[in-house]
Amino acid sequence: MSSEQLRQTAVKNTASAKKSKGKFRLFGLDVFIGGGFDIVYMVIVLMLLTIGLVMMFSASYISAKYDYATGYDATYYIKRQLGFAIFGVALMFLISRINPEILKKATPVIAAISLVLLILVLIHPYRLDGKEEFRRWLKLGIVFQPSDVAKLGIIMTFAWLLEKYRHQIETKWWFALLLFGLLGFLCILIYLEKHLSCTILVMLIGICMLYLGGVDNRWFILGITAGIVLIAVVVLFRDKILDPYQAERIDSFIHKDYDDTDTRWQTNQSLFALGSGGFFGLGLGNSRQKYLYMPEPQNDFIFAIVGEELGFFRSVLILLLFAALVFRGFVIASRAKSMFERLLVLGISLQVGLQTILNILVVTDLMPNTGISLPFFSYGGTALVMQLIEMGIVLAVSRSGDRKKRAAENA
Repeated sequence: MSSEQLRQTAVKNTASAKKSKGKFRLFGLDVFIGGGFDIVYMVIVLMLLTIGLVMMFSASYISAKYDYATGYDATYYIKRQLGFAIFGVALMFLISRINPEILKKATPVIAAISLVLLILVLIHPYRLDGKEEFRRWLKLGIVFQPSDVAKLGIIMTFAWLLEKYRHQIETKWWFALLLFGLLGFLCILIYLEKHLSCTILVMLIGICMLYLGGVDNRWFILGITAGIVLIAVVVLFRDKILDPYQAERIDSFIHKDYDDTDTRWQTNQSLFALGSGGFFGLGLGNSRQKYLYMPEPQNDFIFAIVGEELGFFRSVLILLLFAALVFRGFVIASRAKSMFERLLVLGISLQVGLQTILNILVVTDLMPNTGISLPFFSYGGTALVMQLIEMGIVLAVSRSGDRKKRAAENA
């Protein structure tokens, strides 16, 4: 190497050292990165969040006003949800500056924490009044659902595994079998919480990620077939496999025209609300079903109140916003600079899209009531904060992709 080349190398190293000085580093990497994030994606997120908060207040204030548990405070739910939203948005913008490579390095730790939480909730669940049969909640200072945290942990885990062991996945059939086995194990843990909707959601996300991650199509088809067979077996032998309340929900769905139990009450009120809204709606705040006809209208069936107050056309516009969010996520994934980042964004986008679809299917009585929330709309602090954290991760990947694009342009 010539003296001139040595001098240039020394200058570059000195400049690099000056540039890195004062920066917070972890795993030998800069924790925070610069560059612009995807403005379109952020705007869609904030639009959905704002509309969701407005509709959550509209749906909840009557039930809160007449509920002893809320202290008869009509603003009880919205105050809590707004607080979580502000905290979540702050986290979203903070995480949007994190280097995605740091997330990749931290994935094994996040995976371990998710697994511990899923096991801990089975050993020592926190029982909510009126929902004592469920084991979905854990109290560690605050009460939360570990499955909300684990969904992100599972997405990160599969993105990490599919990148790290890409060669083995493409060449060894048994490795794909191990990944399907891991997915099945995680689904069983969530199912034991008596959280069927989250089990279905995680299974769908996992299968899609395995397909997108390069698992042989034959294994993907086999996985889909096994899933269909499993669902058929569960439905046919529901009285022996499922808990009584779950079997009753399936019975009421299959025999909906003849069911005379209270199982379909919430679903029927949802259909009444959607029908009452018509094309243009009754007007914001003018829902009738939220006047103690529909139980907990601020939760899983909030979209019924949306349809009743805003009508068919504006409800479709909201669904189109969800579709735009998922589509924009796919665009960001296509620009990601690594397989891990691409699969991470695809997994998060699939979660939002699939969860929205499942919720709408339940609300419109096209699927048995499994208790699945609508992202950004349904009441729930942990769920909302985790959704906004996921949005921050997508923005971080978009920022990383922007840096990659600018580096290519400057090369």
